[in-house]
Amino acid sequence: MKTIGILGGMSWKSTLEYYRLINEEIKSRLGGFHSAKILLYSFDFSEIEHLQHQGSWQKLGEILKDKAQKLEQAGADFLLIATNTMHKVAPMIEKTISIPLLHIADATADAIKKQGHQRVGLLGTEFTMEEDFYCGRLKKKHQIDVLIPPKEKRRLIHKIIFHELIGGNINEESRQKFIEIIEDLKANGAQGIILGCTEIPLLIKPEHSPLPVYDTTAIHARSAVDMALAQTSGVTKWN
Repeated sequence: MKTIGILGGMSWKSTLEYYRLINEEIKSRLGGFHSAKILLYSFDFSEIEHLQHQGSWQKLGEILKDKAQKLEQAGADFLLIATNTMHKVAPMIEKTISIPLLHIADATADAIKKQGHQRVGLLGTEFTMEEDFYCGRLKKKHQIDVLIPPKEKRRLIHKIIFHELIGGNINEESRQKFIEIIEDLKANGAQGIILGCTEIPLLIKPEHSPLPVYDTTAIHARSAVDMALAQTSGVTKWN
């Protein structure tokens, strides 16, 4: 079994879900007392959030790549960034490490293509919805068309993420607003919805959406287990 390196704490609520999902998946596949081999660096998200809203992406890239290198030095075989938004600096990180980085957009694209969908809606932070590092990757690398909500709705989603979900506040009124936005995306031709912020699945479950949802946290976690167990030898599987 390979060792998974995780850059987490962005926020810790979603990193907690990563840890749970990865270990549950390892247990499901291998049985017995098996659990995942994980090295985690958890950031103080207050520092990260401040730099995000300042637009200090170069500084953020420097911070994350330093910790990525430390995870590699500590023995991680590959790396996850446990957040959609911070994949904006993924290219900076990949240049400074020799282990693979499992990109959340690639894992999500694989799940979308398995369902035969070609046109999806994207919900996430304003950074994720509006900038090319995510939508552009889905389009250029995977030939998936991405729809995003109008500006006022993007601002609302961003506000709910940072003012509610990151703090673990689940608000039914906010859930209804998300559902309305999903319905609008469906009316515009979306075949499914990417929950493109790792906190959104805390609010929106499959039963809340009129379209199939792509939970990026769960997808990324399962893909990490696939990679951790690929070409594994010498692991006892319990029946």
